[in-house]
Amino acid sequence: MKMYFLLSAFILVGSCAETKYATKIENLKGNITIVDSTLVKKYAATITAAALKENLYQFASTNFEGRATGEEGQKKAANFLVDFYKSHNIASPIADSTYFQHIPKSFLPEGIHASENVLAYIKGSEKPDEVLIISGHFDHLGIENEEIHFGADDNGSGSTAILEIAQAFKIAEQDGFKPKRSILFLHLTAEEIGLQGSLYYTKNPIFKLENTIANLNIDMIGRVDRTHKENPNYIYIIGADRLSKELHYINKSVNTITTNLNLEYKYNEETDSNRYYYRSDHYNFAKHNIPVIFYFNGEHEDYHKPTDTADKINYPLLEKRAQLIFATAWQLANQENKLLMNTDF
Repeated sequence: MKMYFLLSAFILVGSCAETKYATKIENLKGNITIVDSTLVKKYAATITAAALKENLYQFASTNFEGRATGEEGQKKAANFLVDFYKSHNIASPIADSTYFQHIPKSFLPEGIHASENVLAYIKGSEKPDEVLIISGHFDHLGIENEEIHFGADDNGSGSTAILEIAQAFKIAEQDGFKPKRSILFLHLTAEEIGLQGSLYYTKNPIFKLENTIANLNIDMIGRVDRTHKENPNYIYIIGADRLSKELHYINKSVNTITTNLNLEYKYNEETDSNRYYYRSDHYNFAKHNIPVIFYFNGEHEDYHKPTDTADKINYPLLEKRAQLIFATAWQLANQENKLLMNTDF
């Protein structure tokens, strides 16, 4: 009988704990207030398929020779990114204003030449020491068997999306709507050889990692995978709830009032055999307890092949996905409080 009462008491305590947790989650969802929704839509609309296409055709051209880490084509791509930021008066966060975070040959795998991350930023108006990072790798596979791997989707799509997102924030700033928190636009090298660019940044951060509120990582958002040939209005969301359920619900809420994409979560399952959560640059931030979202369109028949070319990108869809990321970034940069972590519950 005593054992029965003890067991009943444990069940009751567990039930109460689950109820309290469920109530907290419902309160979290209900308390998300989207800031500046009219402004978000206005400046998201400056991100256009035409501009994305113009930049991506250059970025995934023969001139950049597949952008292999440390090779001439990757250097040209890095300079292309810097020229864009300079032409739009988007500053470098680095003291010498070079926009490059140089990575020595000694840090990279054997046989790889020195490389560089490319960084630009907009300083926050109220909380400049708190930083949101929007990232994507810009390297690819280079030339293999005398064939260029153009990497239009992987990750020319993410690279050019970041440029357009940065420009949208800059236009808003010029109109008097500066983000409250700083935003770092981080183009990472050496992802294809083991996430080395993001590893280097997290070991040598320009902004303190403890002040980094979140990382929105973009890697392949210009195509449609086999599952969605008949319904391309989607994006895979990976990692959003792993460290901060608030981040997950913010992304959902923002999507509802802006792009209305179908947010897919199957690759976010911890049992997913593809392990995408561990396979792009966001993971090096997540390891430091920084909330992340990995935006991804899934693999397709041209993945890591020379046939991943700019003519196969769905530019209206790329526009829509980039607008969602911009809108989520706007919310994170401007909401009153930093994200609640799952450990806060």
